[in-house]
Amino acid sequence: MNIKHRLIVMNFLQFAVWGAYLTSMGTYLAGIGLGSHIGLFYAMQGIVSLFMPAIMGIIADRWIPAQRLLGLSHLLAAVFMLGVGFHGMQGGDQVSYPVLFTLYSLSVAFYMPTLALSNSVAYTALDQSGLDTIKAFPPIRTFGTIGFICSMWLVDLLGFQHNYMQFFACAAWGILLALYANTLPKCPTSRGAEGKKSLVEALGLRAFLLFKQKKMALFFIFSMLLGVSLQITNGFANPFITSFGAIPEYADTFGVQHANLLISLSQISETCCILLIPYFLGRFGIKRVMLIAMGAWVLRFGLFGLGNPGSGVWMFILSMLVYGVAFDFFNVSGSLFVDKETDLSIRSSAQGLFIIMTNGIGATVGTLCAQAVVNRFVDFSSTEPQVEGWSSAWFVFAGYALIVAIVFAMVFRYKHVRS
Repeated sequence: MNIKHRLIVMNFLQFAVWGAYLTSMGTYLAGIGLGSHIGLFYAMQGIVSLFMPAIMGIIADRWIPAQRLLGLSHLLAAVFMLGVGFHGMQGGDQVSYPVLFTLYSLSVAFYMPTLALSNSVAYTALDQSGLDTIKAFPPIRTFGTIGFICSMWLVDLLGFQHNYMQFFACAAWGILLALYANTLPKCPTSRGAEGKKSLVEALGLRAFLLFKQKKMALFFIFSMLLGVSLQITNGFANPFITSFGAIPEYADTFGVQHANLLISLSQISETCCILLIPYFLGRFGIKRVMLIAMGAWVLRFGLFGLGNPGSGVWMFILSMLVYGVAFDFFNVSGSLFVDKETDLSIRSSAQGLFIIMTNGIGATVGTLCAQAVVNRFVDFSSTEPQVEGWSSAWFVFAGYALIVAIVFAMVFRYKHVRS
């Protein structure tokens, strides 16, 4: 099996782990009376991303090869996710919130760093094979999205999206990847040059010095601001769509009955949009690509606020389709930009810093603020339809994305050399 095929399998499993619960956990939590805490669960992914990716990136750069650390992290994440599933199974509708939240938090603490680690493994393996990462990586990353979709569909069609079984599915994928990671090409560490490096370099903290470069500082700051949007629809789209079930007119619609399948159109869009990244980055550069992503986020949220699973389902579908642009043109392009703008010796640390700013600070602030907005407009304890409240919340999110786009266009400067 050549290196591209091996990395395809890695990416498929990497995102299948996440896809098992990421878009459906909110509905499960709402069903067991924890709807007002959905944001905290998704924020925890951001909180652990504030420090775990950087720590794991430093370890991968300095001491443990990235592919071995990837496998170990997935194994630990799977063990704790099994604990989440067993607690949900035993507790039914009376689960202990502190226990559930603690086990879940420990699991994501080890999973979130693997997003950066898997990128580092892929980039290093492609470099070792003499391949151009900008051209070779996006098609490989596409299979990560396919893995995410397959996992979503499996959870939906097996009837797991409303219950604890989604966590068992997540753990199963994680154990598979933990085993497979140890078969991947070895990633070098920089241990040999340790004696010649300063304390900052020895601790792997040089990536934070990228903030001394105005271009990189602005890029990371706006990555954080755009990262606010990343987890909002993951946490609230499924509960929002299924809430239409309280209205007889929509109760039996496909979207209400199979919200995960409808939402999976977002990931299908991702699959297509990833393939466009080399062209758009080469022709337009990182600034314009990021602006396109920001505009797509405005549409993503605004269309949710306007649509419904009946006659307005086309707006939901369009919202799903623009998600590929919103997510990939920011997340994947940003990762490639960081890879090209940083030195090989701090590549894993720099990727970890990018995750900190996006899935860390950005996603944490975003999900906590989103929960406050949703709680302001939506009453989870009410049996009455909450459609108007949900719509107001989506419009607030759209307005935020628009403001970020305008400011980014005004202040970020980057001279693109067209390729």
